[in-house]
Amino acid sequence: MRFRLSGRAAGAPPARDRAAGAAPGDVPGGRPVGDERATPTLTGEGGPGDPRADDHDATAAPAPAWQRGERAVSATRTLAVASAQLLLISAALVVIGWVLGKLWVILLPVILGLLFATVLWPPTRFLRRHGWPPALAAAVVLLLFLGLIGGLIAVIAPQVADQVTELADQAASGLEQVQQWLQGPPLNIDEEQIGQYVDQAIDSVQSNASNIAGYAATGASAVGNGLLNLLLALVLAFFFIKDGPRWVPWLAAQTGPKAAPHVAALSQKTWSTLSEFIKQQALVGFVDAFFIGLGLWILDVPLVVPLAVLTFFGAFVPIIGAFVAGAFAVLIALVDEGFTVALIVFGIVLLVQQIEGNVLQPIIQGRGFNLHAAVVILAVTAGGSLAGIVGAFLGVPVAALIAVVYRYTRDALDGRHPEVADDGTRHEVSGDDDGAVLTRSPAPPA
Repeated sequence: MRFRLSGRAAGAPPARDRAAGAAPGDVPGGRPVGDERATPTLTGEGGPGDPRADDHDATAAPAPAWQRGERAVSATRTLAVASAQLLLISAALVVIGWVLGKLWVILLPVILGLLFATVLWPPTRFLRRHGWPPALAAAVVLLLFLGLIGGLIAVIAPQVADQVTELADQAASGLEQVQQWLQGPPLNIDEEQIGQYVDQAIDSVQSNASNIAGYAATGASAVGNGLLNLLLALVLAFFFIKDGPRWVPWLAAQTGPKAAPHVAALSQKTWSTLSEFIKQQALVGFVDAFFIGLGLWILDVPLVVPLAVLTFFGAFVPIIGAFVAGAFAVLIALVDEGFTVALIVFGIVLLVQQIEGNVLQPIIQGRGFNLHAAVVILAVTAGGSLAGIVGAFLGVPVAALIAVVYRYTRDALDGRHPEVADDGTRHEVSGDDDGAVLTRSPAPPA
């Protein structure tokens, strides 16, 4: 649409050219001086004088400012730069993920060894403070840890072996009861139809026998790899707790004087986070295992000790692990004791989980890292989809470490000096060609 202001004929010279001949009380364009209410009238095509006004109405839009084009170009340039940066960051993350995937066979034992070291370091430190040599203290603590795990397995295995046959017979009896229920009202499925369904299931299993065998071989291989990784992780844990105090000085010495305090502080923060995670989940697992095991023992549900141990270790996979362990307890109660006892066990599991989530977790999370429940679920889900059960176990500590690095970087960018301790000191690297040590000294003024 074309618009022109009233008081100016088509083809007339611009108002600034006629300013010299204007009346004293006028301004170019026909608007009196001092009359703030006077507004120009749109005429011509699309305006009030347009003979086609009955066909369409004009839309009075603000006139474009001369900066609009420059600002549009600047915004486009900024968007292009941000898009290029985002693409580069995404490509870098993809490459890092690919490299980590290729190195996963090495990284997994290292990560597991560090988690074992967080458990074994406090008793090792106690022995070292009482004059034990580092190698001897680490070896004794590691052997005691293996003895504890072996003793636990020795206690659990006979109970499982004795009661598995009984549970299998009870499960068969339960299936017969289900079959009788299906034959009665309201379903009224006759025995022949049930037999057909059973035959179809058997045929399906037989037709997929090769696939099942392949899955079994894959599972056996995975178990073998898991045992190998576990053994390697224990060996690495021995070296971590024997030579652990040397690690941070060595790592800090590889950097410059400015970066060394940050390396030392961040290393200690991440180690504290891992240790706190193990302590918190161990406490949660113990509480869950004790009360759920006590309820199972009172209700005379079999496999009390194995289920309690499963509940304890399930706590190290937050939210998901507790759900799986509780489901196993309810299922065994259903097979052995019936629907009523299974419902009571379900109520006990639900009550313990509510006490843990609403009372215990808020208390212990105040001492350590605080991840939102949604972040925990996403971390467990992502870890499980990427690396199975091991990934689900490692998802939360990895997310916690990422949160530690993010918060440290954020505080450093804000000028808060996260490398400075509460007492006003920070780590510094000192030493000579024979070795480096970490010392604490007053932080320089900001």
